[in-house]
Amino acid sequence: MADAFSSSSETVIQRVLEVTSKANTPAEKLEDLFMIKKCCEFITDHHFQRVALQFPDELLRDSVAVAEEIEKNCNAKTFILGDTSYGSCCVDEVAAEHVGADCVVHYGHACLSPSKRLPLMYIFEKRQLDVEVCACSFRELYPDKQSHIVLLYDVNYDHAIDDLVRILCPEYPNLVASKLVVESEQCFSHGRINRQSSCPSDHDEKQTVCLFGRQLCLKTGLIITDYSMFYVGQEGATLRNFMMTWNRCSFCSFDPETMKGRVESISINRALMKRYYAIERAKDANVVGILVGTLGVSDYLAIIQQLKENIHRAGKKSYVFAMGKLNVPKLANFLEIDIFVLIACPENSLLDSSEFYKPVMTPFEMEIACNKKREWSEEYVTDFRHLLPGGSSHVQLAERQEDDDETDVSLISGALRSSNVLNGEPAESSFGSSMVLRNETLTVANTNSAASFLASRSWRGLEQKLGETPVVKAVEGRRGIAIAYEEEGSSS
Repeated sequence: MADAFSSSSETVIQRVLEVTSKANTPAEKLEDLFMIKKCCEFITDHHFQRVALQFPDELLRDSVAVAEEIEKNCNAKTFILGDTSYGSCCVDEVAAEHVGADCVVHYGHACLSPSKRLPLMYIFEKRQLDVEVCACSFRELYPDKQSHIVLLYDVNYDHAIDDLVRILCPEYPNLVASKLVVESEQCFSHGRINRQSSCPSDHDEKQTVCLFGRQLCLKTGLIITDYSMFYVGQEGATLRNFMMTWNRCSFCSFDPETMKGRVESISINRALMKRYYAIERAKDANVVGILVGTLGVSDYLAIIQQLKENIHRAGKKSYVFAMGKLNVPKLANFLEIDIFVLIACPENSLLDSSEFYKPVMTPFEMEIACNKKREWSEEYVTDFRHLLPGGSSHVQLAERQEDDDETDVSLISGALRSSNVLNGEPAESSFGSSMVLRNETLTVANTNSAASFLASRSWRGLEQKLGETPVVKAVEGRRGIAIAYEEEGSSS
């Protein structure tokens, strides 16, 4: 009898699929949607011979047709990058270098995180936006014409924002429209071109704020918390990143797909308290796993080194993991890790770890847990580059004193914990030891390292057992597939 929640296994195996190389998008619309002419000019002007085309999953259906059109119009070999190692919003420069590409053309949604290895061009997906309906929703949400409002949007609606700004600026003189500015000298996309706005307030003195690939020109004397935020796009990682960073600003949004606007009523305070709980878990942790969630965002190696130093000086062990896209089974293999810290772009850093066995936190949260000079406040940083020396949110490490052995109480377990389990020796010399000197009184403390945890396991994985396994002749194995071997089918 067939399972009510699945189809027959044999039917799935024997099913014939019709695979076609034709794109779902008509040929006459490819030029408008994927800007093939502009892409070819970019390739020809810089004499690129090998071009990597990075597509998100939802645009892969048109990738072959786009690649064929580009090769037809310029003398270059194209390589389609799909199923990226990490988030599709980041430029996968590692995969591009594997095929020896001279440049990368990134299609679809992008987080606009800076990259430095290869020349880059962004081509955003041109999603439909009814500017009249959006403007009407904007007026309903902001009846006060003198309100100070910042207009934010998903990059896929960049092509329509100019028309929306022209409609709203005469009515709202204090409206500030964000502009896309890619912080990379290697970027040749249209995102670097600053739009000319017709707002009367453009003649006033302004101060510039650049964050997450957006440039905001605020009036002198005002700060970002004096503004309300209006976001054009679907609910997702981009909006969540904005709301967590500017958590003191009120947010409204307009979804172009549902054609409806709304006041964002998500409790930011509740979300921040969840993040603070993870910080308390990090303070209790003895072994920390550093998850490398990007190889394309610049300075990711610098933040790894800074985290290792912070974690070590806080008396904890750290291990670095590079495992591509994260999921629950992957992280469940490392039970000895007490907490994970994810290094990724701002949009992918705020991972919902409710399904994971151990919390997954951001570098900013880990710094709060390990650096006594950084305090929990209204500031929330999702871009790890701002935590590095020279960044806007950089905080120096607390100086270590020989007699500095503060003890506090865990807010989770209620147990005492010491902030000086390890001395200040270099991080390289401390790994591999489960017993360390706590202070000059020769008190020995067990740091509960991964090695000691592994030694306590009853099963430690596959073992070679060299010389203990008898040598046997090769024999013929089973035939068929795991679901139905031939000998199993004949016996039933």
